[in-house]
Amino acid sequence: MRFEDRLPLTPAILTKLAPAVERPGIHLGVWHDGDELYVWGATRYIPSLGFVLEDIEPGLLVIKHRRIDGFGKFANVAILKGEQIKFVDEQGTSLPDCPDLLKSLLAFTSPARWHDSVNVLVQLAASMRAHGHGGTLLVVPGGTSQWRESIVHPLIYSVAPSSSKLAKLIRKGSNPETEGEWQASLSNAVDTVAGLTAVDGATVVSDDYEVLAFGAKIKRASGAEQVEQMVLTEPVVGNGAVVVPPVQHGGTRHLSAAQFIHDQRDSLALVASQDGRFTVFAWSPCEEMVHAHRVDVLLM
Repeated sequence: MRFEDRLPLTPAILTKLAPAVERPGIHLGVWHDGDELYVWGATRYIPSLGFVLEDIEPGLLVIKHRRIDGFGKFANVAILKGEQIKFVDEQGTSLPDCPDLLKSLLAFTSPARWHDSVNVLVQLAASMRAHGHGGTLLVVPGGTSQWRESIVHPLIYSVAPSSSKLAKLIRKGSNPETEGEWQASLSNAVDTVAGLTAVDGATVVSDDYEVLAFGAKIKRASGAEQVEQMVLTEPVVGNGAVVVPPVQHGGTRHLSAAQFIHDQRDSLALVASQDGRFTVFAWSPCEEMVHAHRVDVLLM
């Protein structure tokens, strides 16, 4: 929708127009003329690499851009909260130099390396954060039941046979003729799995995204030591790794996820808090401890 007469980009104009673009997917279009910026209309289409400035809440702005293929979570560039500015670390310099850990966190270490078609972990994380109930998603190796050693039994919400809609869509992939339909089906499947994490307890999926269980209660595996400390990082320029007790980073959800990764070292744990924080837990063989990577700056 193009305005007959462009409007100057001023706080007063934005305040007037804001109610019309509150719903997701609707954006005011802004372009320059000389040194001045003007609002030319509203759109649902964002050009590739076009900047988006989103007002998340009072005092919180996020600068992001549309990914090349236009599907999935926009890539965040910077977060402005009050007087604080955080620039996303696209080079992964905030992470320790540990190849096996970087491989585990590849989906989250850098938006620049997100797969052009779809990154399912990132989409699941964004959907988990969006439902606002908090939750835990455990990603375990397929074809093994070792993860059950860290789960309280009986497992009430076990899925048998495993739910495979999301896995089948990923394996099928898209083609130019059916890409729109495939993307819609994939988004629906992602939201369905993410919705399961709102149930009290953890949702368990295999590394090829077969849903194995939900509402699972995590426990310390038999004979395993209690996790006492972990490495904490955030993908922000200038951030450095710090070693902290798990209880210092979050509540029961974070502590149980850290314990699960301490015991099941070939797994990943994605934890969403009700306040919007989001942390990915993985095992760092270089540090020989659990690594917690706080990624909510990527998901806003």
